[in-house]
Formats: sequence, structure tokens, C-alpha cells
Amino acid sequence: MAAPATKRIIVCGGNGFLGSRICKFAVARGWDVTSISRSGEPKWETVTASSTPPPWAHRVSWERADILRPATYVSLLKGADSVVHSMGILLEADYKGVLRGQESPIASLQRAFSSGPRPGNPLERHVAEGQAQDIRPPETRQQLTYENMNRDSAIMLAKEAAASGAQSFVYISAAAGAPVLPARYITTKREAESAIASEFPRMRGIFMRPPFLYDASRPLTMPLAAMTGAGALFNRVTGGVLGGFMGAAGAKPLKVDVVAEAVVEALSDDKVRGPVEIPEIEDLANRAWRKGML
Repeated sequence: MAAPATKRIIVCGGNGFLGSRICKFAVARGWDVTSISRSGEPKWETVTASSTPPPWAHRVSWERADILRPATYVSLLKGADSVVHSMGILLEADYKGVLRGQESPIASLQRAFSSGPRPGNPLERHVAEGQAQDIRPPETRQQLTYENMNRDSAIMLAKEAAASGAQSFVYISAAAGAPVLPARYITTKREAESAIASEFPRMRGIFMRPPFLYDASRPLTMPLAAMTGAGALFNRVTGGVLGGFMGAAGAKPLKVDVVAEAVVEALSDDKVRGPVEIPEIEDLANRAWRKGML
């Protein structure tokens, strides 16, 4: 009997904190894994405890492309069974402008919380025939916004994935917003989920909604996870009386490996689709762990 074909998975943002671990667990299953990011291979000291590439990294194809310019990555999607969008931002800022002294961090934060007009669904914008649609609007120059990173890049990636024949698409969303974040952080993620589900129904859409992620390899996340865990305990003891206000700050944090394993397990189970909340994320990760023990 012929051996089953190897699953091919594309991870956009595969060099990041979560994306790199999705690549790791996909490689462990023998899948053909390609990471797409602007910088290619990760700076390992920023995503693991070592600056040396781990052994599994040599089995990943680290490709460079701009998620905000679909023409740069479309050819890499050909033949993919599954595509993962593991990119996003917590706060908006014109990072280059701040670093160059052209804009203050305060101005960036004020813009993030502003209620000015925002671009709509990228699928509804007019693009001349034969031209590729860039997502980065010219009026923001190099600024990353919730609209172009958390929403539009995911919608356009899903569009190109569906056109390339991908069977499943994972969007790393979020459990909720938080008091310290503009409401647009979570609304743009929910808009991306809705657009992907409605526009590409033939492709199995999986919307992972993780809480705050932590790992000892990124020390800053440990005290933040402890504070978030305390918030989750308070929320549980009080019956969720402040759950709506606290958002993700009142949800149990998860180790980043748990979510990465859950993503890979979800891709291997055709019954998983739609929003995947924290309890189901944990269940999927446990299933993946049990499989690894067999």
C-alpha cells in the first residue's frame, strides 16, 4: 500500500514566538513546512532560549516575503494543503518614525486610540485589473495598523490560499481584548474571522482564540503571565463579574507550546473548524500530547 502523501503547510509569521513553535510541531509530524516572513529565519535568541538553531529548524524552508504585499508570496502557496496566519500587533506605532525621532511614542498611542475613519474590507476595494493589491495603504507609510496587520493581511492571505487550493486555513485570533488595548485590536480580529468564514466557505477556516502566551525562553512573559493568571483566578472566584471589562486579562494564560500543538492537531482533524476557544485549545493540545506518547 502506498504511503500517504506528506502534508504541506505554510506558516506566515513562522519565525515568531508562536509561529516558530507551530513549525516545530508540524515538522515533528513529518510535514513539509515553509515559513514566510520579511526576515526569513528567526533570530533564535528572540524566540528560544538559545541563539543556535534547534535541529528541527533545518527541516523548515525559511522564505522571505512581505505579508502586506501578496504578490511577494503567492507563488509560495502553490501546492499547500494548509496555511496559517500567525502575525499581528498589540499596539500600533510608526516604529521607524519613533526610532528616528520623527514621531513621539505618545503620538502613536493617541492615534491607536483615535476613532478616525478606517479602511474597510480589502476584498471590496477597487484594484485595477492585472494589478496586485498591496495592503499597506500609502497614507500610513511604514506604519503597521490593526486594520492592515490583524485584519487585511489575514483576509488577503486567505483569498490567495483559497485560490491556490488550500484545504484549511488557520487564523491566530485572540480570546478577547483588554482594558489597556484599543477596542480595534479585537474588533479587527473578529472582522477577519467573519470575512474569512463568509468569503471562503470551501476552505476549512479555523480561528484559534488564545489568551496571553508565555514561555521561560522569553522572560518578560513570565511575570505578565503570573499577573494574568491572578486576574483569571479573581474572575473565576467572583463569577466573572468583571469578565467583560478585563477581557483577555481575566483569562487563564497558556504556554505558547500548548497553543502551537493545538494548531497542528486542529489541522490534522477535519472536524475542527470555526472559533476555537481556550478550553478546546487545551483539549487539542492534550490530544496531540497523547498521540506523541503512543
